[in-house]
Amino acid sequence: MKQSVSILGATGSIGVSTLDVIARHPERYTVYALTAYSKMADLAEQCAQFNPQVAVAGTAESAHVLEKLLRAKGLHTTVTYGEEALCAVASDDACDIVMAAIVGAAGLSSTLAAARAGKKLLLANKEALVMAGQLLMDAVKENQATLLPIDSEHNAIFQCLQRDYHRSLPEHGVAKILLTASGGPFLKRAVDTLSSVTPEEAVAHPKWVMGRKISVDSATMMNKGLEVIEAHWLFGAPADKIDVVIHPQSVIHSMVSYLDGSVLAQLGNPDMRTPIAHALAYPERIDSGVAQLDLAKIGRLEFEKPDFTQFPCLKLAYDALGAGGSAAATLNAANEVAVDAFLNMKLGFRKIDQLIARVLDKVPNQSVQDIASLLEQDQLARKTAQAYLTL
Repeated sequence: MKQSVSILGATGSIGVSTLDVIARHPERYTVYALTAYSKMADLAEQCAQFNPQVAVAGTAESAHVLEKLLRAKGLHTTVTYGEEALCAVASDDACDIVMAAIVGAAGLSSTLAAARAGKKLLLANKEALVMAGQLLMDAVKENQATLLPIDSEHNAIFQCLQRDYHRSLPEHGVAKILLTASGGPFLKRAVDTLSSVTPEEAVAHPKWVMGRKISVDSATMMNKGLEVIEAHWLFGAPADKIDVVIHPQSVIHSMVSYLDGSVLAQLGNPDMRTPIAHALAYPERIDSGVAQLDLAKIGRLEFEKPDFTQFPCLKLAYDALGAGGSAAATLNAANEVAVDAFLNMKLGFRKIDQLIARVLDKVPNQSVQDIASLLEQDQLARKTAQAYLTL
C-alpha cells in the first residue's frame, strides 16, 4: 500500500529534495499536501507534477494567485492558506508521513500538530526542537508518533545508535556524540577580516546547497549550535556529552563514541536526499539518487576543534542549552532577526553574534509551560532584537 506524504515547505531545498526522492518511487509514495509561503509559481509546478489533494499558501493573496495558476493548468487541488491550514494537512487522517521543512519558528505549530496526530514525522525544522524541545518530545511520546531526524548530522547519529533512540545515552553504552561541521566558507579566513563579509560570500557554502538563512547559520556556526540543542532533545544528551568536530570534507556526517572505545560513523556524499530517503523508508533502504561514496577519490579526511573566537555563535548556543528554560527560544528568535538583517544589508556579519548576545542578556529566561507562553517569549526576543537594530 502506498504511503501518503505531506510536505511542509515544499519549495525549499529540503522540500525539493524530498519530491525528487518520492518521484523515484511512485510505487511507494503519493503526495497528499504541498505547502509554500510565497513561491506560488514553483508550488503550482510541483502540484502539476505530483497532483496533491491540498496545497497550502502563506496568505490569502498568495492562495488567490495559486488558485488561478492551478485552474489554468486544469488542476482541482484544494487551495487553503495560513497556519491553521498547515496544521490541518500535518494532522489529517489521509496523511501518513509529514516532512516538516518550514524554516524557523514558523514551522513550530504544524510540527507539533503532526506529532500530536501520531504521524511519522520527518523533522527538518530544527527550530521546533530548539524552541520547544520538551513539548515536542512529550507530544511524540504521548501520541506514539515516530520522529525521524532529517538534519544529516542527527540522521547519522540515529543510524549509529540502536533503534530505540529515546533511551538515555548510558543505556546505549555511549560516551559522547560527535557532531561534525564543515566549518562553512570562512573556516580558514582571518577573524579580523570577517567584518567585511557580504551576504553573497556567506551563502556560498563550500559543500552543501542550502537556503540563504541556513547558509548564513553555517557560516557563523549557529547552525551547529542549534544542532547541539537539537541533539540534546533527540538523544537525551547533556551538553558535556555533545562535541562539535570540524570536518571540512563533509563526508562523515556525525559519529557516536561508545564506552568501549568504539566510534561508529555514518559516511556519504553531501546530499540531503540520503537522510531524506533513509527517513522516508525507515526501517527499509531505498535508492535516493545519490552517487555512491568513493573514498579513494576523496583521499583524506581532516578534523579540527572549533574556535569559539572565530565562531562565537556556537558558544552562545552551548550557553543557552546550559541555561535551560526559554533561553534557546530567545537565542533562535534573535538569530532569525539578526540573519535577516544581515541578508538585507542592515547588520554586519560580525555583529550577528553581538546582537544575539545582547538579546540573551536583556530578555528574562522563563520556564517553558506551553506553546502560548513560548511564542510570547519568541515575540519578546524578536521585538528586543529589532529595537537594538534601530539604535
